[in-house]
Amino acid sequence: MKIIFLGTGGGRFSSINQRRMTGGFRIDNLGGKNYHVDPGPGALVRTYQFGLDPRNVDGVFVSHSHTDHYNDAEIIIEAMTNGMTQNYGHIIGSKSVLSGFEEWGPCISSYHQSRSKVLEVEKGDIRYFDNCLIKATPTNHADPKGVGFQIEYKDFKISYTSDTAYFPELAKAHDGADILIASVLRPGNKSIRGHLCSSGFIRLIKEIKPRLAIMTHLGLKMISNNPIGEAKRITKLTGVKTLAAFDGMSLDINYNNPAKARIVSLKDVDAPYHGSNSNLSNFERRNVNKLADKHGENDELSLIRRNSF
Repeated sequence: MKIIFLGTGGGRFSSINQRRMTGGFRIDNLGGKNYHVDPGPGALVRTYQFGLDPRNVDGVFVSHSHTDHYNDAEIIIEAMTNGMTQNYGHIIGSKSVLSGFEEWGPCISSYHQSRSKVLEVEKGDIRYFDNCLIKATPTNHADPKGVGFQIEYKDFKISYTSDTAYFPELAKAHDGADILIASVLRPGNKSIRGHLCSSGFIRLIKEIKPRLAIMTHLGLKMISNNPIGEAKRITKLTGVKTLAAFDGMSLDINYNNPAKARIVSLKDVDAPYHGSNSNLSNFERRNVNKLADKHGENDELSLIRRNSF
């Protein structure tokens, strides 16, 4: 099995700027099937850019109705169904994504849902498909129907929190995860409403005790604050190997010992600073803060507070 990160940026400004890509990630060769999770802006282009083929996808997961998670879902579905000419694959998504809920969604048209088996899930739902069990996990996020996912295949569990703040029930929902993939927007304890920061992620890791933890969906502040160093700090504090995903990171998973996953950096011909090279942190630290200040993009918390009144 491989886990391939087609984009590790998240949040509105990270998505707009594309300093980290926002294509979500793929789980390939899970029981012989390939799944694309949260195909945000650029997912199709990044799939080809990193040497993959969207036409060999067997299922598309969309956790909630924010653009950085669903933007390219319909075109990936078109690829999966051979241009909507064949009945094939699964679409797994929240109620807001598939049916719509109040002002949220729907994000995938009924036309694009018509050629695949559709699994609409709400928190706590457990479904069986492709020899896997899928559990929809709760979130505390702006979309009230948003979910995370835990996929179980032959007693091996991969958990994905999607966007959520920390709350006490979160660890229980992801209990038993061998691999925990979390959206971690900010470093340290600089949390923003509806999202994990490093402190919440550390707490979650200590409670779940996965064999491998991965943070992705990084906001501008995390990107400019040396996410690789942050992951090393989290590893030290939790005793669980923690990785900061980077664009084009491919993990060859050892089922018996996920912490020994082999890391491969897929070629990215268009963006040399999106890899794990030594210049990443220094380059982004110098440029992200400067440009964010210039365009007024680094004060997300103040923006949310202002819009709440």
